[in-house]
Amino acid sequence: MDARYCGLIARRLNRVPDLLNHSVRGDRTNYHENQSMQDGENRKSRVPAPERVPENSPDLRAELLQRLRCATPEAFAEGRLDLEILKALLGDAVETRAERYEFNWAGKRDAIAMLQAPTRATLIPDPVASVVFDNAQHVFIEGENLEVLKVLYRSYFGQVKLIYIDPPYNTGNDFIYPDNFADPLDHYLRITGQKNLDGDYLTSQPERSGRFHSAWLTMMYPRLSIARQLLREDGFIFISCDDNEFHNLRHLMDFLFGEENFVTTIVVQSNKRGQTYKDVAKTHEFLMVYQRSDAARILPLPKQNGLLPLEDENGSFELWELRNRNPKFGRHNRPNLYYPFYVSESDTDALGNSKVSLERRGKFNIEVFPKNSEGKDSCWRWGKGKVLKSGLTGNNPTVVAKRRRDGGYNIYEKSRKSTTAPKSIWDSTDFINEQGTIELGELGLAGYFDHPKPLGLVDKIIRIATEDEDLVLDFFAGSGTTADATFRLNTEEEIGRRVIVVQLPEKIAPEHPAYGAGFRTLADLCRERLRRACGKSNGQGFRAFSLADSNIRRWTGIKEKSVESYSAQLEAFGDTLTPNWQPENVIWEVALREGFSLTARMEKLATPRGGTYWRVTDAAQARTFTICVDDKLSLDSVRELGLSKDDSFVCRDIALDDTLAANLALQCRLKVI
Repeated sequence: MDARYCGLIARRLNRVPDLLNHSVRGDRTNYHENQSMQDGENRKSRVPAPERVPENSPDLRAELLQRLRCATPEAFAEGRLDLEILKALLGDAVETRAERYEFNWAGKRDAIAMLQAPTRATLIPDPVASVVFDNAQHVFIEGENLEVLKVLYRSYFGQVKLIYIDPPYNTGNDFIYPDNFADPLDHYLRITGQKNLDGDYLTSQPERSGRFHSAWLTMMYPRLSIARQLLREDGFIFISCDDNEFHNLRHLMDFLFGEENFVTTIVVQSNKRGQTYKDVAKTHEFLMVYQRSDAARILPLPKQNGLLPLEDENGSFELWELRNRNPKFGRHNRPNLYYPFYVSESDTDALGNSKVSLERRGKFNIEVFPKNSEGKDSCWRWGKGKVLKSGLTGNNPTVVAKRRRDGGYNIYEKSRKSTTAPKSIWDSTDFINEQGTIELGELGLAGYFDHPKPLGLVDKIIRIATEDEDLVLDFFAGSGTTADATFRLNTEEEIGRRVIVVQLPEKIAPEHPAYGAGFRTLADLCRERLRRACGKSNGQGFRAFSLADSNIRRWTGIKEKSVESYSAQLEAFGDTLTPNWQPENVIWEVALREGFSLTARMEKLATPRGGTYWRVTDAAQARTFTICVDDKLSLDSVRELGLSKDDSFVCRDIALDDTLAANLALQCRLKVI
């Protein structure tokens, strides 16, 4: 046994008492308590121990308890929540009546269990199935959406501006999410053929589960619960539905989002003739709309022939401040929208508006950054690209400055659009389902999807709920309309919304036309639609990922609590990576576990003294880490990286000997796999 392996065992044996006492499932609360004990010992020796890369998605129960502990520490006794103290603290806000309104269904406990169970799944990249993978800002994910949402939780918590979903309507033949709450990932791997499966691949079960309201609610509950946590404070969720589950969806959304966050129900004319075989020919569907909080604002739509208060030789207009007035956003989370304008004090029009430039030159010498009323860094609504394309030169530029009473300047957009609030009935021909079929035909995919949503419907949703650089999510992607609509609208408006779509790889029946064209799953079809849509949208591309089991071996426990048993298990788990692992897959898994986005950039570093090192950078979060997945490291090669205490470095536990581990732990923030 070489020195590195002896050092590995020694480092792990230092944690034997902690690991023997904490759950094999990786309870985060226990882990952090144990980590604190370990940190205390390390402070004594003045050599900090390396942290470990998380092995699971976050434990939502532990996170909830931690939030409660921070808000009301007095409600905890001996590490556990005392409900009686919490009730006393809340006073009249607690409902104590025996008879009260509750929303229940058979399977609610299972739904909560599915929500709370952490996942060990990861996402692996597929550059071949992508379009311009390296530069793309959009993402397609093939996978079971509950597991995918859990994987995305760390990276996208509170980041999504708009969620649009068109879930199964539960008509008896489209219900294809038979969850296994005991081990959802294992279930997914089996139904997708990644593990042996006894029985049929994903099949609809209309009489056994599809028509039961309870089964549909159990399926929707955990997905919508996580979706809510991914939304920004000013975010919206739009959900397409019909009469089958409308009433249950409204109850469920009130339960999860709070009835005070209900915005409206939009009636959409989806069929001109209606279902003529019924006594009343139904021509509509619904869009149920909820906001994350009262910080959300529906954007107005332009209307024609509206009167505007100001006028120049190009017509009427009004001034809209270019600064994003939402207090949730600023330089800290929108760095690309924080930059200066330069005002020419002497170059004004008849209304007193000054010309501006994006460069300091000549008379353009007054610098204006986006600042809120408290003087803190804010951000603009537009990126530099859109500002330049909108026009800064000529007699009537689109972007101008206006002097405030205090002598400073505000930057404004000259808007020539008169606007109106969206109505609650959408009856344009752009919204009928037949239009969605026509649009797919224009991409060469006619007849391959049943009832695809039309682009016009999703286009309108995106227009009234998002702006530049906002993130859109659809985890029931279906035919891929949401991504296609985002691509086209970005091209039209010359801005940079981003979209993530998720589609289950449901099998296509051999008799279906799409099967004859070579497609085997709906995920294949959706991805192909995105690829073809990219060709019609300038500069649009996407990164393709798929759900998979972790590349990191799971601790399987020991038969008895002893150092000997632990040592034997360590020997069996000398390497924490699974057989046949690939470097890029491991790096992406680490990035997701650390909360980096799927559009982070991965750069291979040149190191003359050997070793293969990668730097992962998430520009939106202004975060980076360096990683090496070699099975052995040298102090000379690591020294070339120039790491400091502010830098994060990740490597395999087995690659470290005691000396290198001690040096790195003192030099930077060291994490091990």
